[in-house]
Amino acid sequence: MSNKIGVLLINLGTPDSPSVSDVRKYLREFLSDPRVIELPKILRWLLLRLIILPFRSKKSAEAYETIWQNDGSPLFVNSRKIQDQLQVLLGNEYKVVLGMRYGTSNIATAIAELEREDIKRVAVVPLFPQYASAVSGSALQEVLDVYAKRKVITPFKIICEFFDHPEYIQSLANSVQPYIQKDYDFLLMSYHGLPERQLINPGISCYRTKCLQTSSLLATALNLHEDKWGVSFQSRLGKLPWIRPYTDEFLLELRERGISNLLVCCPSFVADCLETLEEIGIRVKQQWQELGGKKFELIPCLNSHPDWIRALKTIALH
Repeated sequence: MSNKIGVLLINLGTPDSPSVSDVRKYLREFLSDPRVIELPKILRWLLLRLIILPFRSKKSAEAYETIWQNDGSPLFVNSRKIQDQLQVLLGNEYKVVLGMRYGTSNIATAIAELEREDIKRVAVVPLFPQYASAVSGSALQEVLDVYAKRKVITPFKIICEFFDHPEYIQSLANSVQPYIQKDYDFLLMSYHGLPERQLINPGISCYRTKCLQTSSLLATALNLHEDKWGVSFQSRLGKLPWIRPYTDEFLLELRERGISNLLVCCPSFVADCLETLEEIGIRVKQQWQELGGKKFELIPCLNSHPDWIRALKTIALH
């Protein structure tokens, strides 16, 4: 009987290429998820087919084109590096696989890979520090749906979140520390936003509150004065109210306060992706420069930082 332990890492997913057709295919799957767009099925279908896909696919493809790497999507490449480095750290008694919630290399494929190894038990780790129904919840529901179709279900445990895990916070602080040694005025912690209507879920505390807790813990670990850091939320879509303050609007406030040299980190992402590299690293940087800001520096996500890989080992196995 095998004693090998499986670790299933989950990330959001990515198009197969930055072509309009591949991006449209990806968006169709992603935005058809009822946890992502909380509308009745027919209204979600109409919104997706008549408005979002016809107008957003080309724009999103152009954004992906600006950050696409020779070896593929940054999200996939960075997530694969996390998988590989965790496998090296854990050794041959473990099998680490990566499943994407949407697109290719999906969760079902990853679970099938574990089953070929005759795994004794599995740790399921969505790579989203703060739980949100539209992200972590959707990924975990897919895991449960896949296992529900199996005649024999391998024992598994689920790590829902790790927003306040001491080793995660410390690895985050270690990755940010070199940047705050430089000349800077303010550290902005920009998180992926959610519609306000998704903030409260029965039995689960508020996503926004968890983001604020992560930020407070990070600021404490870095010994930052309260006037040297702040929190905002990015990536809003549509006209419904999303979590505030919005990142683009917060920049205006910072300039009014005389902030010139800005650092930005994105603690809701552990792997650099479209939302960090293009949205923040290109568009928000351009906005900052147009507002008259002098310096703008995006701090990379944890990616395969050794301290993060060690923290992930602890998170997955304890």
